[in-house]
Amino acid sequence: MIDRALTGQAGAGPRRGRAAAAVLQIILVLGLAGCAGTPKPRTAGPDAGVETGVASWYGGEFHGRPTSSREIYDMNDMTAAHPSLPFGTYVMVTNLENDRSAVVRVNDRGPFMKNRIIDLSYASARVLGIVGPGTARVRLEVLRGFKAPASSGQGSVVWLQVGAFSVQESAYAIKRRLEASYPGVAVTRLETGTRTFFRVRVRADEASAQGLAQRLAAEGYPVIIIRE
Repeated sequence: MIDRALTGQAGAGPRRGRAAAAVLQIILVLGLAGCAGTPKPRTAGPDAGVETGVASWYGGEFHGRPTSSREIYDMNDMTAAHPSLPFGTYVMVTNLENDRSAVVRVNDRGPFMKNRIIDLSYASARVLGIVGPGTARVRLEVLRGFKAPASSGQGSVVWLQVGAFSVQESAYAIKRRLEASYPGVAVTRLETGTRTFFRVRVRADEASAQGLAQRLAAEGYPVIIIRE
């Protein structure tokens, strides 16, 4: 009806054309207003223990400066800034674009840019493969009751973690690939309460840990050194 009126069909006067144009304009305005007012859906939230959204990272310009918790920011620690989770909360962060996962500790507030749910340290972002692109879509899972293993000093067991996967076969594929060159490769299981992750680790000692970590990193693996 609107198209026919605008083309000036036989018997249609200028007033009819103007009225049709006005109706079209109202429809367009209402349609645009409806689109602008539609909220972008979010998945769950921090109170539910699971949250999905965009992660970013921050690095050298903040290194050595106090965080919101008054802890000094170390870009090489596995930490993160979150808008509301209590300081000291451990969170499993999964990059939904490459399925890499890492456990981080909340010690800062942020991010302060709209539509982002967590700001990762440089080390965390490197493990998750976010340093290059700068941002990625992630899933956060709060690890309630989780405690980081304490180091027992020299002579303690050292694990070089090279990946954490939600698919068990992916973890064992990496394990088989590493076993040809590295002794002591193991897959360990981590239960978060909502999901299960399979972590690929290489056993080392204090004397050899740094050398093995550099070797693995040179081969393209995101290495985290864990002492237990």
